[in-house]
Amino acid sequence: MKNIAIAAAIATLTILTGASLPDKGPIPHIKPQIAGEAEEPVETTPTPEPRPSTVNDAQDPPAPQNETPSEAEKPQDKKPEKFGPPAPGTLEAQNLTIEAESDADHAQCMGELQALGALVNDIPRIDEGNGCGIDKPVRVVEVLPGIKVKPEATLRCPAALALARWMKESVIPAATAAAKEKGRITALNQASSYVCRLRNGAEIGKISEHARGNAIDIASFGFERGDVIAVKPRREDPTLAGAFQRTVSASGCLYFSTVLDPESDSAHETHFHMDVLQRKGGFRYCH
Repeated sequence: MKNIAIAAAIATLTILTGASLPDKGPIPHIKPQIAGEAEEPVETTPTPEPRPSTVNDAQDPPAPQNETPSEAEKPQDKKPEKFGPPAPGTLEAQNLTIEAESDADHAQCMGELQALGALVNDIPRIDEGNGCGIDKPVRVVEVLPGIKVKPEATLRCPAALALARWMKESVIPAATAAAKEKGRITALNQASSYVCRLRNGAEIGKISEHARGNAIDIASFGFERGDVIAVKPRREDPTLAGAFQRTVSASGCLYFSTVLDPESDSAHETHFHMDVLQRKGGFRYCH
C-alpha cells in the first residue's frame, strides 16, 4: 500500500509540472449601465480647469535674473519703530527738566571764582533733552592760577566754585605737607565733568549729577616736577601719598555734598566723584 501511495504522488507531481498558465488573462468588461441606476459617487472637491497648453508648456519658464521683486517681497531696510511709552526707569521715562539759574546768582558765583583767580568762561546753554543740560554752563580752564584742569571741565558755576575752594583751602596745603619735594600742583586731571547719563552709566535709575553739571571726577594731581599722585585705593597705604589722598577725600565733604572715593565701591576705584547735589536738611554723603 505504501508503494502504491508513493507512485500516485509522483504521478500527480508530474501532471502539475507539465501544466502552464495562458499567455493572456481575461479582459474585464465594463459593467453596462442600467437605465435609472445612479452613477458611482465622486469626490466633491472641484478639479481645477487645465490651462491651455503651449509649445513650451512642459514647465513654467524661469523668472528673469534681474527681475525686481514686488514691494511686499522687498526686504525691509528700516528698523521697526518702537511703540508705547519708554521703559520705566530710563532717562526718557522720567520727564526731567533743566534747572533754571538766576542771572544774579550766576553773576555772584562768577565774581567769586574770578576773585580766587580761576580761569572760567561762560558758554552757551546746553540742552540735550530728557533733563540733560545746564542752564548757565561754564568751562573751567584753570581752577586756580597756574593749575590747569585737564581736559577742561564743563560744569555749573556752583560746582566750579566748590572745586576751586577745595583746591585752595585743602588740597594745596595737604600737598605742601605730603609732597613738598614734588613742587607745587600744576594740573588737576579729571575723568568726567558734564555728560548726559544715569548714575554709574546704568540703563535705568536716577539721573547722574554729571548730566546736570553738578559733578566732577578727579583722577589724579599733577606736580611741577612731573610727578603725579593718582587716585586709587589707599586705605592701608602707609606712605605720605596715602595720607595725602585720605586727607583731601575727607576734606572734600566740607565743600561738596557728595564725595565718593576709591574705597566706596568698584565704580570709583580710580577717581573721586564730587558733586553739589542739594539734599533736604543740608544732608551730605561722604564715603
